[in-house]
Amino acid sequence: MRLASFPADAAFLPALAHAWLTSGSAAFNDASDGLIILPNRRAARALAGAFLQANNGKPLLLPRIIAWAAIDEAALALAGVLRAPPAVPSMLRQTFLTKLILARRGQNGAPTRLHNAWSLAGDLAALLDEAITAEIDLREALPGVVSAELALHWQTTLEFLQIITQAWPAILSEMSMIDPALQQVLLVRSQAQAWDEQPPQHKIWLVARDATPALGRLAKTIAQLPQGVVILPGYDATMPAAVWEAVDESHAQAGIAKLLAYLGVRHEEIETWPALTAKVPAGRQALVSTALLPGAHLSQWQTAATLNPSGLFRLASRDEHEEAIAIAMVLRDALELPGRTAALITPDRGQAVRVAAALRRFGIVADDSAGEPLGDTPPAVFLRLLAQAAMSDYAPLHLLALLKHPLAAAGEPPEVCRDHARTLELAALRGARPAPGFDEIKFRLKAKASTAVQDFLDRLELCLRPVSSLPATTNAAHALRCLIEAGENLAKTEAQTGAARLWHGEAGLALSDLLVEALATLESLPDMPKDDLGDLLDVLFAGQAVRKPRTKGGHPRVAIWGVQEADLQTVDVAVLGGLVEGIWPALTDPGPWLSRPMRKAAGLPAAEQRTGFAAHDFFSLCCRCPVVVLAAPLRRERAPAVPARWITRLEALLAGNGMTLAPHPAQSWAAQIDLPAQRLLRAKPMPKPPANVRPRSLSISDVATLMADPYAIYVKKILGIRALDELDKESDASLFGDIVHDGLAEFFKQSPNFEAGGCAAQLTLSLHTAMRKHRPRAALQHWWEARLERIAAWIIAAERERRQLKGNPVKITVEKPAAMSVAELFTLTGRVDRIEQRQDGSIFIMDYKTGTPPNSNKVASGIAPQLPLEAVMAEAGAFGEDFEASVTELAFWKLSGRHVAGDDSPLFKKPEILRSVIDKAAQILPELFIKFANPATAYLSAPHPDRTTYDDPFRGLSRRSEWGGEGDGGEGGDDDSD
Repeated sequence: MRLASFPADAAFLPALAHAWLTSGSAAFNDASDGLIILPNRRAARALAGAFLQANNGKPLLLPRIIAWAAIDEAALALAGVLRAPPAVPSMLRQTFLTKLILARRGQNGAPTRLHNAWSLAGDLAALLDEAITAEIDLREALPGVVSAELALHWQTTLEFLQIITQAWPAILSEMSMIDPALQQVLLVRSQAQAWDEQPPQHKIWLVARDATPALGRLAKTIAQLPQGVVILPGYDATMPAAVWEAVDESHAQAGIAKLLAYLGVRHEEIETWPALTAKVPAGRQALVSTALLPGAHLSQWQTAATLNPSGLFRLASRDEHEEAIAIAMVLRDALELPGRTAALITPDRGQAVRVAAALRRFGIVADDSAGEPLGDTPPAVFLRLLAQAAMSDYAPLHLLALLKHPLAAAGEPPEVCRDHARTLELAALRGARPAPGFDEIKFRLKAKASTAVQDFLDRLELCLRPVSSLPATTNAAHALRCLIEAGENLAKTEAQTGAARLWHGEAGLALSDLLVEALATLESLPDMPKDDLGDLLDVLFAGQAVRKPRTKGGHPRVAIWGVQEADLQTVDVAVLGGLVEGIWPALTDPGPWLSRPMRKAAGLPAAEQRTGFAAHDFFSLCCRCPVVVLAAPLRRERAPAVPARWITRLEALLAGNGMTLAPHPAQSWAAQIDLPAQRLLRAKPMPKPPANVRPRSLSISDVATLMADPYAIYVKKILGIRALDELDKESDASLFGDIVHDGLAEFFKQSPNFEAGGCAAQLTLSLHTAMRKHRPRAALQHWWEARLERIAAWIIAAERERRQLKGNPVKITVEKPAAMSVAELFTLTGRVDRIEQRQDGSIFIMDYKTGTPPNSNKVASGIAPQLPLEAVMAEAGAFGEDFEASVTELAFWKLSGRHVAGDDSPLFKKPEILRSVIDKAAQILPELFIKFANPATAYLSAPHPDRTTYDDPFRGLSRRSEWGGEGDGGEGGDDDSD
C-alpha cells in the first residue's frame, strides 16, 4: 500500500506534474499513460498548466485528469453505471419533498407556503445526501437517537423526518430511481471492485485529504495497485506521533488522520517525495503547525524552536469597505515585480465582489472564479424586479426599478424606455403613492405628460398583462410561465425579440436551463398565492451560480478564488480574506434537524468536521505561498469582528516569544488613498448674481424663505432648480392640506347658513368631494374621511361661536389671490385663505393649517411673516376695496381632524402689539426687496440659526456640512401642509 506526500511548503501541482513526468522507466515517453484524480475541476485544469511548465513549455500528451467531484461524468466503471438505476434529478426530488411537506397542512409547525416548503425541502435533501455519502441508513439510525426523556420537539422532528425515511424511499421505488449521492457511491464502489478484479497496469494517482466511506474504499484500492499511489496534500510531516493521537475533528490534519485510520497506514509509512526548491521562508510550516496544535499539546509553545514569521502579514482594516481597497492595493503592489502572481482567497462572496470593484480602480480586471450568484445576474434580477412590481400592483419604487433595468424596452430602444420612465416618474410617480394599478397613473398623466409617454404606458400595460391578470391563487408553473411571457414582452426591442435579449449569454443560458427544469416539475405542486411569486423565484435561485469563462481582458497574474477553487494551487502573494469567526471558519451549525449528540448517535459526521477542512485549507495555503496576508477587519457589518481562531493562535504564539505578525503597509495605504494631500477649507457660499437676474416678484412664502434661507431663493428663482417630491410617499400632508383648502373654498362659495341643521353635512360633502378630485389611494381616503368629518363638525361649531361673539361678518372671501407693488419696483404676491369684513368695518384674516401653526412669538419676530404680510396687502387694497381697511385680528385655525379636531389660535390679544407687528412688516418689506436687489448682497445659506424653514432641500447643494462643520442631518420642521 503506497501513500505519499510532498513537503507542505512545496507548490503542490508543479511538484505533482514533475513527479509524474520523472516516475517510471521511460519518463517522458509514457506521460499520457495513466490517470490522475484530483479534488475539483479547477485543480484539474491548473494541473494541465503545471505539466506544460514542467515540460519546459514543450507540447506533450497529458494523462487523463479528472475531478473527484465529477467522477460520475468520467464513466470510469461503465458496467457499474449501466447496472445502477438512474439518479433522480435534484429539482424533481426537491419538488416531491416539497409536496410531502405541504401535504402535512401545517401540522406541528410545518410550512404551508410554497416557497417556505421548497426551502425546507432543500434542507431535507442536504441531510439525505449527507447520510448517503456517510453510508448511513436513516431508517435504521434515527429511531434510536432520541430517548423518551428528551424534549418533545425532538420527538416531533423525528416524526417529521419520516418524509425522507419512509415516504421518499417509497416514491423512489415506484419511479425505479435512486438519489444522486447514492449513484455516486455505487459508481465509486463499482470502480473499486473493477480495479480489484482486474488491476490496471498504468499509473493511477489519487489526491485526497479526507475519507468518506466511498472515497476510502477507492483510496484503499488505488494504494494497493501496482502503480497506484494515494497522495496527501497539505500533510504535516513534522507533527510527532503523540500529537496525531490527540487530533480532533476541528484540527487541520483531521481529514488525513481519518483517511490513514481507514487505510490502516502508520505515519512513518508515508513517503515524502522531493519537490522543487520552495520559495517559502524556512520555518513557515513549523510555525503554523505549532500554532495549530491540539489543546492537549499547547505546552509545546513554551519550548517552541526558533520561530520565523517572515512572509506572514496581518491586515486589520477598520471595516470591510476599507479592507477591500487595502486588499486591492496588496494585489496591485504584487504586480510591481515581473512574473509575480497574486490572489485573493476568500469564502466571502461579498468581499470578492468588493475587491474586484476596487481592482478596477487600478485598471485591473480580476474575475471571481467561484462564479456569480444566479440571482444577481442581470436577467435574473430583471425577472425578480418584474415579479416584485406585479405583486405590488406597480407601486412607484418597484415599477421604476423595473423600467430602469437595462433589459426593459417595451418594444423601443432601451434608452428610449428609460427616458419615458424618467418622464413618467416626474409626472405621475413622485409624491403620494398612487392607487394600485395603472389607472391612477394614467389619471395623473393626463395633464402632465406628452402623448408619447401615455402611449408608452399603454404599451407597458399590454406587455405586463400576462402577469397582471394572474388570479389570486394559481399554479406555480403557470405563474412562472406568465412571468416569463411578460418578461419577454418587456425585453423586446425594435431590432430583437425579448427571448433573444433575455436568454443571452452565460447568465441567460443558465437561467433558461433552470426555469425549463422548474416548469417541468412545479406543475404538480399545489396552487399558491400569486403574491408568493417573487419569493418562489428567490428560493429557486438560491445556491445557483454562474461560472463564466475567464474574461479576455482579465489580468493573467491576478486572481480571486473561493477556498475550494484555491485548493492545491500556489501564488507568490496570497491574501487570505474573510478570516473572521463565522466566515472562515464558518459556524459549526449541526443543522435544523439533529443536535450534536443525535448526529453522533446516528453516525453522521460531526459539525466540527467543516472547521477541520477550513483549518486544513488555512494551513496548506500558509505553507505553500511565499507571502501570505491574513486579512480580518476590526468591524464587519457595523459590529465588532472576531478574528479567526488561527490568527489569534499565531499572534499568541508569537507574543509569547516577543514577536508579532508584521502589519502590512496596505493598511495605511487604504486609509490615505482618498485623503487629499492638503485640506482646503471651503468658504461659505456667497453667490452674488447681477441685478438683472435677481427676482423682482416674490410670493409671501418666498419672503418667509428669503428671510430664513436666502440661498434657497437663489437656487429656485435664479438657478431654476427645484427639489423633487419624495418618491412613493406613504402619505402626503400637503395633499391633505390642499383637500381642506379646496373643500372650504367650495363650501363658502355656496354662502352657507351656519344656523341650518344640515350645515355640517354640507361641509363634509364639500370636503369629501374635494378629496375624490385629488384621488388619494383607498387606504388614505378611508383614513382621511373620518378626519374630514371631525374637521367639518368642529368648523361649524367654531363658526357659530364666533358669530355669537363677533357678530355676522359683512363679507367673506376665501382663497383670494392678490398682488401689491413694493417701492414701485417690486411685486409681492399672495393668496389669503380667508379674509372678512366685520360690521365695524375692520378686517379679520385667517389662515388654515392642517399641521402645527407658528405661535405669536415666531410671528412677531418675523420668522413666520405670512399673516402680517397679508395684513399689509389688505390695508393697501390688494384684496379689493371691500377689504381695504385696518386689520384688527389675525388668527390661525389648526384643522388636523385628529383627537383634537381643530383649534382656534388668535394672535396678539393686545391691539397695540398687533398694530406694531403689521407696521413693522410694512416697513421691513421694501427694505428687504431693495437689499436683495443690490448686486453686492449675497444669498447666504441659512444665515440666521433661529430662523428655519420647514425643510432644507438644498442643504446638500450648498455643501453646508463642509464649511459649517455639521453632520448630514438637517433640522426638523413643523408638520405643516400649506
